[in-house]
Amino acid sequence: MQNKDVASVFVVTAAILLIPFVAMQFSDEWDWNLFDFVVIGTLLVGTGLLMVLASRKVKNIHYRVVIVAALLIALLLAWAELAVGIFGSPFAGS
Repeated sequence: MQNKDVASVFVVTAAILLIPFVAMQFSDEWDWNLFDFVVIGTLLVGTGLLMVLASRKVKNIHYRVVIVAALLIALLLAWAELAVGIFGSPFAGS
């Protein structure tokens, strides 16, 4: 069960990264390079592994839901900052 959860994180990450990869074949609007895939892949794998860790270690379902929600919000904010620089931080190259 435990290795299955970790493996599923990598499979889901690969599936999500296939979306921009396939879109790049059909549109010039998607302009990702290898660094972009590595950064987003690292964010997705890191978030997924932290979610697996939280689901294993935190027994109270309410705390688990709060932790997973916080991880998802942090992932979405980091992704949005990297994509369009919504906060204008040096993190996004602004």
